[in-house]
Amino acid sequence: MRARSMTTALPLFRLLLVLAALFLAGTPSRAQNIVVMVNGDPITDFDIDQRSKLDLLTTQKTPSRQEVINELIDDRVKLKEGKKYGVDPGVSDINQSFEGMAQRMRITTDQLTKSLEVKGVRPETLKARMKSEMVWTSLVRGRFKEKLMVGERDVAQAVQAQAGDKLQIEGTEYKMQPIVLIVPRGSSPAFQETRMKEAEQYRSRVASCEEANSLFRSTPNATIRESVTKTTAELPEALRKVLDDTPIGHLTAPEVTKAGIEMVVLCSRKPTMIDTPKKREVREKMYQEKYEKTQKAYLDELRKAAMIEYRNR
Repeated sequence: MRARSMTTALPLFRLLLVLAALFLAGTPSRAQNIVVMVNGDPITDFDIDQRSKLDLLTTQKTPSRQEVINELIDDRVKLKEGKKYGVDPGVSDINQSFEGMAQRMRITTDQLTKSLEVKGVRPETLKARMKSEMVWTSLVRGRFKEKLMVGERDVAQAVQAQAGDKLQIEGTEYKMQPIVLIVPRGSSPAFQETRMKEAEQYRSRVASCEEANSLFRSTPNATIRESVTKTTAELPEALRKVLDDTPIGHLTAPEVTKAGIEMVVLCSRKPTMIDTPKKREVREKMYQEKYEKTQKAYLDELRKAAMIEYRNR
Protein backbone atom coordinates (compact mmCIF):
# COMPACT_ATOMS: atom_id res chain seq x y z
CA MET A 1 0.00 0.00 0.00
CA ARG A 2 2.82 2.36 0.86
CA ALA A 3 4.66 1.75 -2.45
CA ARG A 4 1.47 2.33 -4.35
CA SER A 5 0.81 5.69 -2.73
CA MET A 6 4.37 6.79 -3.53
CA THR A 7 3.83 5.83 -7.19
CA THR A 8 0.64 7.90 -7.28
CA ALA A 9 2.30 10.88 -5.63
CA LEU A 10 5.21 11.11 -8.07
CA PRO A 11 3.11 11.73 -11.21
CA LEU A 12 1.06 14.32 -9.28
CA PHE A 13 4.23 16.08 -8.19
CA ARG A 14 5.51 16.09 -11.78
CA LEU A 15 2.16 17.47 -12.98
CA LEU A 16 2.44 20.36 -10.53
CA LEU A 17 5.95 21.09 -11.78
CA VAL A 18 4.71 21.12 -15.39
CA LEU A 19 1.83 23.44 -14.54
CA ALA A 20 4.18 25.77 -12.67
CA ALA A 21 6.54 25.82 -15.63
CA LEU A 22 3.69 26.60 -18.03
CA PHE A 23 2.47 29.42 -15.78
CA LEU A 24 5.91 30.99 -15.61
CA ALA A 25 6.38 30.59 -19.34
CA GLY A 26 3.12 32.47 -19.94
CA THR A 27 4.07 35.36 -17.65
CA PRO A 28 5.97 38.17 -19.37
CA SER A 29 9.39 38.15 -17.77
CA ARG A 30 9.85 41.84 -18.44
CA ALA A 31 6.79 42.68 -16.30
CA GLN A 32 8.44 40.96 -13.34
CA ASN A 33 11.83 42.54 -13.93
CA ILE A 34 12.99 44.75 -11.06
CA VAL A 35 14.34 48.05 -12.36
CA VAL A 36 14.99 49.97 -9.14
CA MET A 37 15.12 49.18 -5.44
CA VAL A 38 14.13 52.08 -3.17
CA ASN A 39 14.87 51.45 0.49
CA GLY A 40 14.34 47.75 -0.19
CA ASP A 41 11.05 48.33 -2.06
CA PRO A 42 11.11 47.18 -5.72
CA ILE A 43 9.93 49.11 -8.77
CA THR A 44 9.25 46.76 -11.67
CA ASP A 45 8.76 47.18 -15.41
CA PHE A 46 5.07 46.56 -14.78
CA ASP A 47 4.93 49.48 -12.32
CA ILE A 48 6.63 51.73 -14.87
CA ASP A 49 4.32 50.63 -17.68
CA GLN A 50 1.22 51.26 -15.53
CA ARG A 51 2.32 54.71 -14.35
CA SER A 52 3.27 55.67 -17.91
CA LYS A 53 -0.24 54.84 -19.10
CA LEU A 54 -1.79 56.72 -16.19
CA ASP A 55 0.35 59.81 -16.83
CA LEU A 56 -0.58 59.75 -20.52
CA LEU A 57 -4.25 59.48 -19.61
CA THR A 58 -4.19 62.35 -17.09
CA THR A 59 -1.81 64.77 -18.84
CA GLN A 60 -2.29 63.83 -22.49
CA LYS A 61 1.51 63.80 -22.77
CA THR A 62 3.85 60.84 -23.09
CA PRO A 63 6.43 60.99 -20.28
CA SER A 64 9.93 59.63 -20.71
CA ARG A 65 10.77 56.35 -19.00
CA GLN A 66 13.16 58.12 -16.60
CA GLU A 67 10.51 60.70 -15.66
CA VAL A 68 8.16 57.88 -14.71
CA ILE A 69 10.88 56.08 -12.75
CA ASN A 70 11.58 59.31 -10.84
CA GLU A 71 7.89 59.67 -10.01
CA LEU A 72 7.76 56.13 -8.64
CA ILE A 73 10.94 56.66 -6.64
CA ASP A 74 9.41 59.82 -5.16
CA ASP A 75 6.27 57.87 -4.23
CA ARG A 76 8.27 55.20 -2.40
CA VAL A 77 10.27 57.83 -0.52
CA LYS A 78 7.13 59.76 0.46
CA LEU A 79 5.32 56.67 1.72
CA LYS A 80 8.29 55.62 3.85
CA GLU A 81 8.49 59.10 5.38
CA GLY A 82 4.77 59.00 6.03
CA LYS A 83 5.05 55.75 7.99
CA LYS A 84 7.85 57.30 10.02
CA TYR A 85 5.41 59.97 11.25
CA GLY A 86 2.36 57.71 11.42
CA VAL A 87 0.77 59.08 8.26
CA ASP A 88 -0.53 55.95 6.54
CA PRO A 89 -4.04 56.18 4.97
CA GLY A 90 -6.03 52.96 5.11
CA VAL A 91 -7.92 51.21 2.35
CA SER A 92 -11.17 52.98 3.27
CA ASP A 93 -9.47 56.40 3.01
CA ILE A 94 -8.10 55.59 -0.44
CA ASN A 95 -11.43 54.21 -1.63
CA GLN A 96 -13.17 57.35 -0.38
CA SER A 97 -10.74 59.50 -2.36
CA PHE A 98 -11.37 57.30 -5.43
CA GLU A 99 -15.13 57.74 -4.99
CA GLY A 100 -14.64 61.49 -4.60
CA MET A 101 -12.82 61.65 -7.92
CA ALA A 102 -15.66 59.76 -9.61
CA GLN A 103 -18.23 62.14 -8.12
CA ARG A 104 -16.32 65.19 -9.35
CA MET A 105 -16.32 63.63 -12.80
CA ARG A 106 -20.07 62.97 -12.41
CA ILE A 107 -19.67 59.24 -12.94
CA THR A 108 -19.87 56.14 -10.73
CA THR A 109 -16.84 54.35 -9.32
CA ASP A 110 -17.59 51.42 -11.63
CA GLN A 111 -17.56 53.74 -14.63
CA LEU A 112 -14.26 55.26 -13.49
CA THR A 113 -12.80 51.77 -13.07
CA LYS A 114 -13.93 50.75 -16.56
CA SER A 115 -12.61 53.95 -18.16
CA LEU A 116 -9.20 53.22 -16.63
CA GLU A 117 -9.22 49.56 -17.68
CA VAL A 118 -10.09 50.51 -21.26
CA LYS A 119 -6.80 52.43 -21.33
CA GLY A 120 -4.94 49.51 -19.79
CA VAL A 121 -4.66 51.09 -16.34
CA ARG A 122 -5.49 49.11 -13.21
CA PRO A 123 -7.55 51.05 -10.60
CA GLU A 124 -4.87 50.13 -8.05
CA THR A 125 -2.37 52.19 -10.04
CA LEU A 126 -4.45 55.36 -9.61
CA LYS A 127 -5.16 54.53 -5.98
CA ALA A 128 -1.43 54.11 -5.31
CA ARG A 129 -0.75 57.57 -6.70
CA MET A 130 -3.64 58.99 -4.65
CA LYS A 131 -2.19 57.46 -1.48
CA SER A 132 1.22 58.99 -2.15
CA GLU A 133 -0.34 62.44 -2.74
CA MET A 134 -2.47 62.19 0.42
CA VAL A 135 0.54 61.22 2.54
CA TRP A 136 2.76 63.91 1.10
CA THR A 137 0.23 66.74 1.43
CA SER A 138 -0.42 65.78 5.05
CA LEU A 139 3.30 65.59 5.82
CA VAL A 140 4.26 68.92 4.24
CA ARG A 141 1.35 70.88 5.70
CA GLY A 142 1.74 69.25 9.09
CA ARG A 143 5.51 69.55 9.48
CA PHE A 144 5.91 73.00 7.92
CA LYS A 145 2.67 74.69 8.97
CA GLU A 146 4.33 77.83 10.32
CA LYS A 147 6.74 78.08 7.41
CA LEU A 148 3.84 77.99 4.94
CA MET A 149 1.91 80.81 6.61
CA VAL A 150 1.35 83.86 4.41
CA GLY A 151 1.53 87.20 6.22
CA GLU A 152 -1.30 89.68 5.62
CA ARG A 153 1.23 92.51 5.28
CA ASP A 154 2.98 90.64 2.46
CA VAL A 155 -0.35 90.04 0.75
CA ALA A 156 -1.32 93.70 1.08
CA GLN A 157 1.98 94.86 -0.40
CA ALA A 158 1.66 92.43 -3.30
CA VAL A 159 -1.90 93.56 -4.06
CA GLN A 160 -1.05 97.26 -3.92
CA ALA A 161 1.96 96.67 -6.14
CA GLN A 162 -0.40 95.32 -8.77
CA ALA A 163 -2.14 98.53 -9.86
CA GLY A 164 -3.00 99.56 -6.31
CA ASP A 165 -6.23 97.54 -6.07
CA LYS A 166 -8.37 97.78 -2.95
CA LEU A 167 -7.70 95.08 -0.38
CA GLN A 168 -11.26 94.86 0.87
CA ILE A 169 -14.74 95.85 -0.17
CA GLU A 170 -17.92 96.46 1.80
CA GLY A 171 -20.19 93.47 2.22
CA THR A 172 -22.67 91.89 4.61
CA GLU A 173 -22.18 89.24 7.26
CA TYR A 174 -25.11 86.91 7.95
CA LYS A 175 -25.45 84.76 11.06
CA MET A 176 -28.14 82.09 10.74
CA GLN A 177 -29.35 78.68 11.88
CA PRO A 178 -30.81 76.07 9.53
CA ILE A 179 -34.01 74.33 10.64
CA VAL A 180 -35.44 71.06 9.29
CA LEU A 181 -38.93 69.64 9.73
CA ILE A 182 -38.30 65.97 9.02
CA VAL A 183 -40.34 64.29 6.29
CA PRO A 184 -39.55 60.54 6.09
CA ARG A 185 -38.86 59.06 2.67
CA GLY A 186 -41.92 57.65 1.00
CA SER A 187 -44.28 60.04 2.79
CA SER A 188 -47.49 60.93 0.97
CA PRO A 189 -47.95 64.32 -0.68
CA ALA A 190 -50.68 65.00 1.88
CA PHE A 191 -48.24 64.52 4.76
CA GLN A 192 -45.70 66.80 3.09
CA GLU A 193 -48.36 69.47 2.60
CA THR A 194 -49.29 69.18 6.28
CA ARG A 195 -45.67 69.79 7.27
CA MET A 196 -45.52 72.80 4.95
CA LYS A 197 -48.52 74.29 6.74
CA GLU A 198 -46.79 73.63 10.09
CA ALA A 199 -43.71 75.45 8.80
CA GLU A 200 -45.79 78.49 7.86
CA GLN A 201 -47.35 78.48 11.34
CA TYR A 202 -43.90 78.40 12.92
CA ARG A 203 -42.90 81.37 10.75
CA SER A 204 -45.70 83.45 12.21
CA ARG A 205 -44.66 82.57 15.79
CA VAL A 206 -40.87 82.99 15.71
CA ALA A 207 -39.43 86.49 16.15
CA SER A 208 -35.91 85.77 17.43
CA CYS A 209 -33.16 83.15 17.36
CA GLU A 210 -33.77 82.46 21.05
CA GLU A 211 -37.41 81.64 20.36
CA ALA A 212 -36.41 79.42 17.42
CA ASN A 213 -33.96 77.47 19.56
CA SER A 214 -36.45 77.04 22.39
CA LEU A 215 -39.19 75.94 20.01
CA PHE A 216 -37.36 73.57 17.66
CA ARG A 217 -35.19 71.89 20.28
CA SER A 218 -38.37 70.64 21.94
CA THR A 219 -40.42 69.97 18.80
CA PRO A 220 -40.70 66.29 17.75
CA ASN A 221 -39.43 65.43 14.26
CA ALA A 222 -37.69 68.78 13.94
CA THR A 223 -34.11 69.92 14.36
CA ILE A 224 -32.26 73.21 14.56
CA ARG A 225 -28.56 73.20 13.70
CA GLU A 226 -25.70 75.20 15.12
CA SER A 227 -25.32 78.76 13.86
CA VAL A 228 -23.20 79.48 10.79
CA THR A 229 -21.76 82.81 9.67
CA LYS A 230 -21.34 83.66 5.99
CA THR A 231 -20.39 86.80 4.11
CA THR A 232 -21.68 88.21 0.86
CA ALA A 233 -18.82 86.63 -1.07
CA GLU A 234 -19.69 83.13 0.22
CA LEU A 235 -23.38 83.07 -0.71
CA PRO A 236 -25.15 82.85 -4.08
CA GLU A 237 -27.03 85.94 -5.14
CA ALA A 238 -30.47 84.30 -4.82
CA LEU A 239 -29.86 83.33 -1.18
CA ARG A 240 -28.42 86.78 -0.37
CA LYS A 241 -31.61 88.37 -1.66
CA VAL A 242 -33.76 86.04 0.49
CA LEU A 243 -31.70 86.87 3.60
CA ASP A 244 -31.75 90.59 2.83
CA ASP A 245 -35.55 90.45 2.60
CA THR A 246 -35.95 88.48 5.86
CA PRO A 247 -36.40 90.46 9.11
CA ILE A 248 -33.82 89.74 11.83
CA GLY A 249 -35.02 86.88 14.08
CA HIS A 250 -37.52 85.57 11.53
CA LEU A 251 -37.62 82.46 9.36
CA THR A 252 -37.13 82.27 5.61
CA ALA A 253 -39.84 80.70 3.45
CA PRO A 254 -39.92 76.88 3.77
CA GLU A 255 -38.45 74.79 0.98
CA VAL A 256 -38.78 71.08 0.20
CA THR A 257 -35.44 69.22 0.25
CA LYS A 258 -34.28 65.61 0.59
CA ALA A 259 -34.10 66.06 4.36
CA GLY A 260 -37.63 67.43 4.65
CA ILE A 261 -38.94 70.99 4.96
CA GLU A 262 -36.06 73.41 5.46
CA MET A 263 -35.95 77.01 6.69
CA VAL A 264 -33.34 79.37 8.08
CA VAL A 265 -33.69 81.66 11.07
CA LEU A 266 -31.71 84.86 10.51
CA CYS A 267 -29.96 85.78 13.77
CA SER A 268 -28.07 88.86 12.59
CA ARG A 269 -27.16 90.83 9.50
CA LYS A 270 -24.46 93.47 9.63
CA PRO A 271 -22.05 95.34 7.35
CA THR A 272 -18.52 94.00 7.15
CA MET A 273 -15.37 94.29 5.09
CA ILE A 274 -14.53 91.24 2.96
CA ASP A 275 -11.50 90.30 0.92
CA THR A 276 -11.55 91.26 -2.73
CA PRO A 277 -11.20 88.45 -5.27
CA LYS A 278 -7.78 89.89 -6.14
CA LYS A 279 -6.57 89.63 -2.55
CA ARG A 280 -7.71 86.02 -2.27
CA GLU A 281 -6.00 85.22 -5.57
CA VAL A 282 -2.71 86.78 -4.42
CA ARG A 283 -2.84 84.99 -1.06
CA GLU A 284 -3.46 81.61 -2.70
CA LYS A 285 -0.65 82.16 -5.20
CA MET A 286 1.83 83.13 -2.47
CA TYR A 287 0.85 80.07 -0.42
CA GLN A 288 1.27 77.78 -3.43
CA GLU A 289 4.71 79.21 -4.17
CA LYS A 290 5.79 78.60 -0.57
CA TYR A 291 4.34 75.10 -0.64
CA GLU A 292 6.14 74.15 -3.87
CA LYS A 293 9.48 75.48 -2.63
CA THR A 294 9.14 73.76 0.75
CA GLN A 295 8.01 70.39 -0.57
CA LYS A 296 10.77 70.32 -3.20
CA ALA A 297 13.49 70.96 -0.62
CA TYR A 298 11.96 68.33 1.67
CA LEU A 299 11.80 65.73 -1.11
CA ASP A 300 15.36 66.46 -2.27
CA GLU A 301 16.57 65.89 1.28
CA LEU A 302 14.71 62.57 1.56
CA ARG A 303 15.97 61.33 -1.81
CA LYS A 304 19.57 62.05 -0.85
CA ALA A 305 19.14 59.93 2.28
CA ALA A 306 17.31 57.11 0.49
CA MET A 307 18.93 53.87 -0.68
CA ILE A 308 18.24 53.88 -4.44
CA GLU A 309 19.73 50.99 -6.39
CA TYR A 310 19.25 50.65 -10.16
CA ARG A 311 19.25 47.16 -11.66
CA ASN A 312 20.27 46.07 -15.18
CA ARG A 313 21.05 49.54 -16.50
